[in-house]
Amino acid sequence: MQKLNFPEYSFKFKSKENKPAIFSILRKKYLVLTPEEWVRQHCVQFLVSEKKYSLALLNEERKIELNGITKRYDVIGFKSDGKIELIVECKAPHIPITQETFDQIARYNLALKADYLMITNGMNHYFCQMDYEQGTYIFLEHLPSH
Repeated sequence: MQKLNFPEYSFKFKSKENKPAIFSILRKKYLVLTPEEWVRQHCVQFLVSEKKYSLALLNEERKIELNGITKRYDVIGFKSDGKIELIVECKAPHIPITQETFDQIARYNLALKADYLMITNGMNHYFCQMDYEQGTYIFLEHLPSH
């Protein structure tokens, strides 16, 4: 797999149905190793190792209902009171991050009401803090630690 713009992390791998698989520390199972999954697992490690999120406060790949349509978010970080602090949207490294990507995470956030948004394709990372009074987001250089 391609080297990403994250620190080096250790992962467990195996073959699953004759395809490479990576172990998800959140879902506690092996997942087929797609380019997007490679980014997602790096992002989870980044949130745990660098931003000090507890595994108990992270969740990945769950369904949400948006205007009657079922969608899946990539990663969510919770506050200790159960409110959502962070939504992460992961793309494969070859997928450019565009306005459409920001629109996608903004739609998710209409339902989820997170304080922070992170968008990454493993090579480029964007961090935003929501400003609900102004109805916009503020770009940040770094994601604050949990």
